[in-house]
Amino acid sequence: MPHGWIILDKPRGLGSTQAVGAVKRNLREAGYGKVKVGHGGTLDPLAEGVLPIALGEATKLCGRMLDSDKTYEFTIAFGEETDTLDTEGEVTARSNHRPPLAAVAAICEHFSGPIEQVPPAYSAVKIDGKRAYDRARAGEDVEMQTRAVVIHSLELLGGSERQPIDSAFQTTAGRPDPYDPSAPLELADSVTLIAHVSKGTYIRSLARDIAHALGTVGHVTYLRRIKAGPFDENQAISLDKLNEIGKGAPLEDHLLPLEAGLDGIPALSLDPESAQAARQGRVISGLPQSDGLYLAKLDDVPVALMEISDGTAKVARGFNIE
Repeated sequence: MPHGWIILDKPRGLGSTQAVGAVKRNLREAGYGKVKVGHGGTLDPLAEGVLPIALGEATKLCGRMLDSDKTYEFTIAFGEETDTLDTEGEVTARSNHRPPLAAVAAICEHFSGPIEQVPPAYSAVKIDGKRAYDRARAGEDVEMQTRAVVIHSLELLGGSERQPIDSAFQTTAGRPDPYDPSAPLELADSVTLIAHVSKGTYIRSLARDIAHALGTVGHVTYLRRIKAGPFDENQAISLDKLNEIGKGAPLEDHLLPLEAGLDGIPALSLDPESAQAARQGRVISGLPQSDGLYLAKLDDVPVALMEISDGTAKVARGFNIE
């Protein structure tokens, strides 16, 4: 039974549940039989990028992954707003105003830190037990409640090189003097930004609100998750690579260990007797470690997540790994 993480570079058009199904199918075809599989955070079908998929006992960490920060690269096209706030919906508002690039760069600071945002009507948020997008598709007038989120950082990117720029006025030759009121402003039909955000943040809502703050309307035309918790796009494999596992390619070439999802949590080494106690849910006393959460291990095998308080460790989440 494999235990760990496959980080899938989810392609546009594939739902998160479909991605989990693809992993299950390839594991089955590779001869692993029935394996517990779960994902660490829904990614919209129109979005692409990092989708952590947990196998075996790593599925017990999916809740922690859902609560983790995420980083997205996204493009806002100005001039039209849609009911879904992306390219899938119907146009609901238009504007001829195009903001200067310098204004877009400046507005990023306004949207950094703790903010309030209203999720899209076409989202998975539940209203009276029913998904908002189901109500919206049924023609209901969906009233979404404001929620508090945190934008840890928000930057305007220059072209495809992912280099942050401070304003539209760079010191390169031929650029206008920013202090010359007669100099023409560089207006933007679209911009690409990178956002490091807390759980619960909707990038489509962020794009809508940025456009409104700039005196126009807009919608997301491109959305890519480049990091989820400790996992980034450099660790992700394509759908083609995943399919090769089903055809006999070694799973271990792409399987990250269970503890890869616990970046920053210190290890607690156990002896066989203490490990047996932890597996039975008993407390371990007389420990010298400071208070906090630890990954208890017997040699290289994860045993449990344990919370230490005043020298006593209690099991927060046990792992059934031989």
